[in-house]
Parts: sequence; structure tokens; C-alpha cells
Amino acid sequence: MDLQITNHRFLIGGATSGFGQAVANSVLKEGANVIALARDENKLKTLQASFPAQVQIVAADITTESAIFKIMEAVGDKPLHGILVNAGGPPAKTVLETSLEDWDNAYRNVFRWKIHLLKQLVPGMMKNKYGRVLFIESASVKEPIENLVLSNSIRLAVIGYMKTFSQEIAASGVTMNALGPGSHDTAAIERLVKKKAEQTGLDESEARELYIKNTKVGFLGKAEDLASLATWLLSPQSRYITGQTISVAGGAIHGIMG
Repeated sequence: MDLQITNHRFLIGGATSGFGQAVANSVLKEGANVIALARDENKLKTLQASFPAQVQIVAADITTESAIFKIMEAVGDKPLHGILVNAGGPPAKTVLETSLEDWDNAYRNVFRWKIHLLKQLVPGMMKNKYGRVLFIESASVKEPIENLVLSNSIRLAVIGYMKTFSQEIAASGVTMNALGPGSHDTAAIERLVKKKAEQTGLDESEARELYIKNTKVGFLGKAEDLASLATWLLSPQSRYITGQTISVAGGAIHGIMG
């Protein structure tokens, strides 16, 4: 299938690891251009070296005000066709383990910067009558995940924001959707494995097996599994899909609307 994204321009958050890296590589292979955003400049330069004519790098912490300024400079006056709204998640904790500071940090690191970023970038997409915004959140927005109360709570707020925003601008040519990844073989699963091992007394390899068994397909996903769907949702082919949250969890979500 021709995804029609050759020469399209995407801002990809977390572009040097996990889902962000997989999506960046996927759209680059389709002939798109990428503004790659991450904290580690050396890793960004490695990505750029693989696609020198297609990658522009921004080394910054997306949760900070200065990062938004750098992104706006990088975007400039050229059209931006899509945004992958993606960054790391909060620490694994139970409710009683959290402090008010944890909640304040979770709001800033999981939600606040997304509002700021999209307020800056979406009006330009609307002016051009085209755009794709895709959030990478968590399967916890479909079904709470143990030891992730911060993610379970704050990411639901992101989904409420995304759904409302998508409806307000649905006629503009700009779509917004979210993916809710479950257990994937990425660095993100390790904090859950470690926490589970601490709680149960299992070693980490045994704790990891519990997460594998929780998927109905019997294995952890790869970042590339999510990236293939993400790339389609970032393309013109997805024009009739907006305001949706799609879980990518190997059958682990039990609810009818999962």
C-alpha cells in the first residue's frame, strides 16, 4: 500500500528509543522527513546519519518550555504534516506509595507539555487544512494496570483532552488519535518487571513471564508492531479515523471496548 507520505514532514517525540524510534524509522523508510526530538544528541546524530537528507534533530527535554521554543524554530514556516506525541511515563507506584509531588510531576511530565505543544502547532495544520496528530499513551487508559496509578490517572486526562480537541477540529482536515500500548519488549516494561519482582519475591525473569502470560497471543510485542499501525494513522489513508483510542496489547485488554 502506498501511504502517500513521501516528502511529508513529521515531528517525532522520543525518536531515539522504543516506540518513537520505531515510528521514526518506519516513516523515514516511506520517504518522509522527520524532525527527530529526544534528549540524547549523540543518539539523534546516529539516526540522522542513517537518513542524512531526511532528518532534522532537536536535542531537548520535551517537558520543558525551552524545548517548545526549539521545536517551533525547527518547524519554521514549512508545513508540518504529522506529530507523534510521545515521551516517557511516570514511575511505577501504588496509590499509597505516591506523594503529592509525584502527582505534580506526573501532570507536568505526562500532560501539561502536550497541551502547550499542540496549542503551538495545531493551528498551523488547520490553516493548511491537513494534519495528523497521534498520541502514544498506554493500555492503562482502557484497563488500569497495577502499580501504575500515576499513568492510569493522568493518561486518562490526556485521552479526554484528545477526544474533545479532535471533535472541535474534525472538519478542519486535522485528525487526532491515540494508541494504547500494552506489554512490549521495550525499556518501558522493565520498570514494571522490577516492581513486580520486588512485590512478589520472584526474580525478574519470572516476573517478566507473568507479563508475557497476560497477553493472549503469548509473547511481548515489538516496537515495530505498533509502528506499522502508527505510520498508517499518520498517513492520508486514515482520513476517516479521528478521536479514537486503539489498544495495541496482544489481547490483554478484557473489556468489550478494548
